[in-house]
Amino acid sequence: MELLRRNNSPLPTRQELIGVFSDFYFGGDPDGPAQQWHGFIGSEPLLLDADFFKALSAAGLVWGFVSGAEPPSARYVLEQRLGLINPPLVAMGDAPDKPNPQGLIQLASQLLARHGCSPLGHGAPQVAYLGDTIADVRTVVNARVAIPKQRWISLAVAPPHLHSDPNQQARHNYENLLIKAGADQVLTKSSSCLEVMLELSQSFPYQQLP
Repeated sequence: MELLRRNNSPLPTRQELIGVFSDFYFGGDPDGPAQQWHGFIGSEPLLLDADFFKALSAAGLVWGFVSGAEPPSARYVLEQRLGLINPPLVAMGDAPDKPNPQGLIQLASQLLARHGCSPLGHGAPQVAYLGDTIADVRTVVNARVAIPKQRWISLAVAPPHLHSDPNQQARHNYENLLIKAGADQVLTKSSSCLEVMLELSQSFPYQQLP
């Protein structure tokens, strides 16, 4: 935009800009079949693999996703790239945006009901949520306010772009912000979530919902 402005070129509309970047990301019609997408969405690095979720299930941990992405793109990554079969998902438009806790509460309630557990509140399995933004942490904090008798755990990890060597100080600063926002534990990598949850399940053996 700034280059166009300096060159006195006609500025594109907001919708035109969205269209250009959408084409880069999806490489096809965002509302069309995901099999026809050939943009960056098909090659961006994944932080976890399917074996991680198999390990969660093998450990007796129930899992799902609360995502700020639109449902088609979220399901593409989860189902097409990770190979998960109909994973539990609350995506954009299914609930208010984070840090409103409704999406997390909605997903946790669905998982509890599906597995015959007590409703959210006293005696229900613990619920841990892993995220890499301040909004993710505040979502858990707000869930505690909404349902104070439920055991909520906020696990956080710095976003991927801060994990390179030149960004170590920025990562340290961001991790401090996550803690100040209310994170119970900051992980060095997303896959460490499994180890943490196993430790928590040993401390609270009847509470095994991630």
